[in-house]
Amino acid sequence: MNKKKIINDPVYGFITLKSELIFDIISHPYFQRLRHIKQLGLTDLIYPGALHTRFQHALGAMHLMGLVLDNLRQKKVEISNEEYEATQIAILLHDLGHGPFSHALEDSLLQGIKHESISYMLMLELNDHFNQALSLALKIFRNSYSRKFFHQLVSSQLDIDRLDYLKRDCFFTGVQEGTIGVDRIISMLHVYKDQLVVEEKGIYSIENFLTARRLMYWQVYLHKTTVSAERMLVNIIKRAQTLMRAEADIPASDALKFFLANNLSISDLKQDKKALHAFGVLDDNDIWGAIKCWINNNDKILSTLSRMLLERRLFKIILSSDPIKKNLIERIRTDVSKKYKTLRAESQYLFSYGTVTNEAYAEGQKINILTKKGELLDIAQASDLPNIKAFSRIVKKNYLCWPKDITV
Repeated sequence: MNKKKIINDPVYGFITLKSELIFDIISHPYFQRLRHIKQLGLTDLIYPGALHTRFQHALGAMHLMGLVLDNLRQKKVEISNEEYEATQIAILLHDLGHGPFSHALEDSLLQGIKHESISYMLMLELNDHFNQALSLALKIFRNSYSRKFFHQLVSSQLDIDRLDYLKRDCFFTGVQEGTIGVDRIISMLHVYKDQLVVEEKGIYSIENFLTARRLMYWQVYLHKTTVSAERMLVNIIKRAQTLMRAEADIPASDALKFFLANNLSISDLKQDKKALHAFGVLDDNDIWGAIKCWINNNDKILSTLSRMLLERRLFKIILSSDPIKKNLIERIRTDVSKKYKTLRAESQYLFSYGTVTNEAYAEGQKINILTKKGELLDIAQASDLPNIKAFSRIVKKNYLCWPKDITV
């Protein structure tokens, strides 16, 4: 069988699979599951074109990684065939641990467990399945390989993950403000003293990259209507968990029932192969299938929320730089309780409040610019744009959302 396949990607055109091992990994059920997890969760409720998947993103990131490694080889950076394949595998599998709706339910089905940790556990499973062929990819993924720039290509302030998702998310949402020059950035990357760096003439492309990422957060990833829809989904899952753990009859797939009924820790996933396998088959379809059943559930809160989300009757939301006043929260809590005839303690499912953050350039992780004089400068120092320096500041906004039939 010919495993050197060519895939037609809408963003980059033809993507070539250069490795039979990569073909086999893509064919595995753990990876095929990513076809059924949307990259941007519920964002298609705002941008109808945002229907692309984690599967597409992973393939795109793998393709870009190949372009980067080819470019570095042309610049006389020694990269063996084993390192080339392992780095492509590491980026291909970096999102393997995402649950349904990507980030939206990351802290609901499994509280306090990041998707990167689950990705690593699933990669260990695949490594056993493929007779330890992923060992080097695992080292690169967890940053234990001696050549550190490989890990920086997989996970850093300027990693291949970000290059693909910005390019891809712009394409499918139609938000042009997030457009970045991926080809230009790739051509400007180099390795200096085992660190990933950007050549000085690429500084303007990096400035644009950071600006685009900041804009995409407010216009897409943290769009107020997206926040509203995601909080409704989180409240639906929390309500279903409460009912399931009280031994109520809640219809759902076996995999979803497992995570609704059990409060699992990361050690549970490590020790219980059944739990990890259950996560490895869970996707968006489990959630939507359950929600369609729950619209007729005897529990009024669960049925109301499920029908509202399914019919896109989303919570009204305010997003503010100022703290949400406590008396406003209490007023909404009281009004919700009266309107929907719920106990005050149960009204928490029918509204939501909290904080969202936007950090375009995190302190502690640098994008290093290699000057023509051979000096390394942080992009914040090298740039003559004052807003780049400001991007390291975390911007927080407070939100409050509630049903539209309650007037405030």
